[in-house]
Order: sequence, then structure tokens, then C-alpha cells
Amino acid sequence: MAPTTCSGLSRFLAWPKSKHLLRITLAFLVATGSACKPQPSADSEPGAQPTPAGPPPAQIWKEFSGEKAFAHTKAQCNLGPRPSGSPELEKARKLITAELERNGWKVERQTFTDQTPRGPVEFVNLIARFGGSDKTQQLLVLSHYDTKIFDTIRFIGASDGASSTGALMELSRVLALDPAFARRVELVFFDGEEAVVQYRQTNGVLTDGLFGSRHYAKDLAATGRNKQFRAGVLWDMIGNSKLNLTLDPESPPQLMQEIFAAADDLHARSAFSISDRTILDDHTPLNAAQVPTIDLIGFDYPYWHTADDTLDKLSPQSLQTVGAVTLRWLKIAAGQKAGSSATPKQYVGE
Repeated sequence: MAPTTCSGLSRFLAWPKSKHLLRITLAFLVATGSACKPQPSADSEPGAQPTPAGPPPAQIWKEFSGEKAFAHTKAQCNLGPRPSGSPELEKARKLITAELERNGWKVERQTFTDQTPRGPVEFVNLIARFGGSDKTQQLLVLSHYDTKIFDTIRFIGASDGASSTGALMELSRVLALDPAFARRVELVFFDGEEAVVQYRQTNGVLTDGLFGSRHYAKDLAATGRNKQFRAGVLWDMIGNSKLNLTLDPESPPQLMQEIFAAADDLHARSAFSISDRTILDDHTPLNAAQVPTIDLIGFDYPYWHTADDTLDKLSPQSLQTVGAVTLRWLKIAAGQKAGSSATPKQYVGE
């Protein structure tokens, strides 16, 4: 239990012997706000889990705020271009970490260096867990938070990088309303999704792009943690005001059906379709590591990788739709067993 201290004038007041004086003293303490308050213990950690006010919401997907997600998206864009290895991306990391810790999550920096066409780059994935254990998580929600590097344009990636990141920050707030539920979900912000030059493979191995997700998936497989996850959802380019999420046709079939069912439940099915081409994204290494993962991506976006990928093309309502559908799916999936009948394929370059 945290120690208690008394603030203001109360620490100078002797306890009155008279009942009349006692009533006056108590009234004074209430009026001046100088009553004793619990103080954090000396060993409290920053970002300690806040206690939700009241029971967890029964329909938690209704708690997701598109406006709050949009505000986080805007804060990311205000930093300017955020390519891997840049000071601006470190600023983005600090914004993300501060928000998640405020919501009670513990954030691990998974730092590694990899070779790129422009030389070695240090990448940092951010892995967030609610509670101290890494054994309780069964579901993943993922985003990349870097932007593609361009030499000729100023690319802030409002949809491509910022939208999914802002929404994932808001998701951390909503999940914290139900601590037992939050402990079953792992949130990951990938660095290095964007190819430094272009997605390419050498001897059948991808050598540019998806740096963060490839490293994270490899670590999951090496430690055996991949076996504890039932499924994952990747968000990418989800802010378009004309929301059309084009799912990879090679997505795990069962998972695709579950997402469509959640969208149907919330009358949002019209925003989801199946792409006519295979999509290479951060879900690909996860599927290769035997963690069935689906990519909710608005790839039919005319401003992709242009200087016009700016905030005015986005809509808080789109963010809210994606957040609510994902939460609806998470709540249902959390009650199901790990594993999937889908057989993930090995990923290849574009």
C-alpha cells in the first residue's frame, strides 16, 4: 500500500479535543483541499497501470475514438518525415512510448542493426504489453511507424505510417479499460517497414524492406513465443476518408472470415474488400513464422508515396471504423483457442 502524506496546512494542525472544533477543522480541510492523499510508493514505476473507473465496458469497441486517434496521427505528422535512423523517428518513439505508458502499458525497445542499400541502419521496434509477463498474450495488433525516405519530396506519410500508428496509440487507451483483456493483446510498432530503395530479394531472401517485422518474427520463432499467439491484425494506411481496406487474397481464410463477420456486426462490411493482387507487407513475415496475420490496408490510395499523403486526405471516422471492427474481432477471438486451420505461405519479394 502506498504511504500517505498530508499536504498544505493540515500537517501543522493539532487534533482538536472539542467535537465542535473537530467539525470546524474537518470542514476547513475539505474546503482547502488539504486532506491527506495517498502518494505513490518509492518503487512505483512510471506508467504503472491505472485503475479503471468502474467495470470494463461490455461493448468495448464503442469506446474507440476516431478523434483521439486522429489527434495522435496529427502529432506524428507534425514531426515531419520520419525515416528509419532519423532524429524525427526517435521523437516519434518518445511520443508513442509516453502515451502507452500513460495508459498503463510497458514498452520494450527491440533494437537491432541491419544492412540496407544505404549501409547499416539501427532500427527500433516498440513492443507493448499490459502487465509484467510476456506469457499472457494471444493476439497481436501491429503497425509500422516509419516513413519512406525520399530525396526529392517531403513525405510525411499521413496515411502511410501515421494513421495506423495514431490508431494503435488510441487502441492502447481503450484496451486498458479492461485490464484482463489487455493482458491478452500485444501491440507492436514496427520500424523499417519501408524499403530504403525498393523491396528486393537475394537468393530468395528479402533484403530491403520489412526490416522490423522480419526481425520481430524471427525472434518470435527463435524463442517459441510464436506458438502462444492465435492470430494478429496489421494496420497500414487506414485513414483514407474514402475508406476501402483491400485485404491480401492470400490472407489466412479463417481469419479473413472472422474480420468480415466483425465488420458485418458493426455494419461496416462495405469498407472491406479483397485485393486482386498479393500484398507484401509486415503481415508476411508473421505468417511465415506460423502466426496467422491479416493486413487491413487501404492500398487503393492515389496519394501513396507522394508528397500529397497529408492530413487533409484522412478522416477520423475511417480510423474509428477500423478501430471498432478490430476491437470487435479481438473481443471474440480472445475467447477462442490458439491456432488456425490456415497454412501460412513463405513470403517472397514483389
